[in-house]
Amino acid sequence: MSEREYVLTLSCPDSRGIVAAVANLLSDHGCNITESQQYGDHFTSRFFLRMQFVAERGADGVVDEDVLRGAFAALAGDFGSGSGDASVEWTLSPRDVRPRMIVMVSKFGHCLNDLLYRQRSGLLDVDIAAVVSNHPDLEFLADSYGVDFHHLPVTAGNKREQETRLLELVDSYDVDLVVLARYMQVLSEQLCTKMSGRIINIHHSFLPSFKGARPYHQAHTRGVKLIGATAHYVTADLDEGPIIEQEVSRVDHTHSPEQLTAIGRDLESVALARAVNWHAQRRVLLNGEKTVIFG
Repeated sequence: MSEREYVLTLSCPDSRGIVAAVANLLSDHGCNITESQQYGDHFTSRFFLRMQFVAERGADGVVDEDVLRGAFAALAGDFGSGSGDASVEWTLSPRDVRPRMIVMVSKFGHCLNDLLYRQRSGLLDVDIAAVVSNHPDLEFLADSYGVDFHHLPVTAGNKREQETRLLELVDSYDVDLVVLARYMQVLSEQLCTKMSGRIINIHHSFLPSFKGARPYHQAHTRGVKLIGATAHYVTADLDEGPIIEQEVSRVDHTHSPEQLTAIGRDLESVALARAVNWHAQRRVLLNGEKTVIFG
């Protein structure tokens, strides 16, 4: 019989015996653990677990996922019982099913180009289903990679309709993740809530020190010594969502604003690609306003 590999993630109130209970359940169902990571947060009293395991396929060539999911659901219920914070979150995902995502972009194409290239090169564990933009400028780039492009302009009077159309695309493409690859529009609170934990954004790390336009020029004027980029989940609090990844580079007085911009764009591309890949591999677990990353 052949095997199929899965990823299990778990977040629950911390208590004794969680790892042993999960390992015993997998063993009882004929599964073999290939990777295991766990973390107990002393400050939030929560426990986080990520396990990869292989399950044997039956005579019909498939794994009875319903049985596994039922067993995990029952076990997860035990982890939440008797606790003041009974919230338990878990996922079970086949590793051979790649998440699908929509990339949103405005006029800067460096992050989009990097994501498209990484996907084509097999360096990104996601399928880019479509590109959405409030400008038509980067349609040629999506076309060059054979990816659908949707131009959804945004005005002061059509924001709700534009986001409704976006959600229709999320449903029609069966998308798991939306990535804001330098998409220069603020998403509504309703959209952020509806897709909580499923939207990743990238921005320069000068916020809030250098707000508004031309942040690299502001940084140059102030003589910064370190520049960077931050990838984070989107929430209704602008640019304050849980951080997934950050990249930095040391600079000095010899760098012009244009050189800082070029360095910054490289940092943005790397940080965003890493965050997207970790999310796709189910290595990112939310911990309140923070994240736990199992690298």
